[in-house]
Amino acid sequence: MSSSTGPAPATPERERLVDQAYRQIRDAIVAVRLQPGAPLDEKALSASLGLGLTPIRDALKRLTLEKLAVTFPRRGTYVSPITIADEARLTEVRVELEGLAASLAAGRATEDDHRTLLERLADLECGSLERADHTELDARVHRAIYAAAHNDFLEATLNQYANLAWRIWNVGLEEQRAVGEHIHSQRAVVEAIVRGDAATARMAAEQHLRGFSDEVRSVVHARE
Repeated sequence: MSSSTGPAPATPERERLVDQAYRQIRDAIVAVRLQPGAPLDEKALSASLGLGLTPIRDALKRLTLEKLAVTFPRRGTYVSPITIADEARLTEVRVELEGLAASLAAGRATEDDHRTLLERLADLECGSLERADHTELDARVHRAIYAAAHNDFLEATLNQYANLAWRIWNVGLEEQRAVGEHIHSQRAVVEAIVRGDAATARMAAEQHLRGFSDEVRSVVHARE
């Protein structure tokens, strides 16, 4: 009988630890607690997160694949740099995919999905207006929409692109100006999904995203 010499299969516990490390480092990068260009030292992250080196390394590999981190041979891993041009290119892709997700969610969302969407929207409307907090509350609404579309491939793709965009927004916006308008446009998306109105949901999602993108670029250009 031959014995396997390949790597040991991932266990549920190891996957849980990798996911925990990934989420904590990702959230710090997106919220800009870890600045663009900052080193992602494995030992320092292991100590600060209370996790072993193996899940930290696996999490950094995942973040590199998702373009939130970049690895240089013999130098290590760093938080990826960003430019306003990245935001424009991301928006081009996200407008199409966000509209698709909202449209699909209008036709596929369950009653549980509707409850989650309305709960996330209420959290956004009643939550903090501080920039990073507001962005995270808005992100939770978006993630609920992605899940309600019931397409794993679309959900994974949107989450990756959204994380990149939210980080740029957190860098670009020291404060949000049109918060009320932004929340109102997000409510229009959720309400259309709950009504089952796919066409309106798609249009509202596209308008919501374009509006926020325009605000980021106007703020950045005003500083130049």
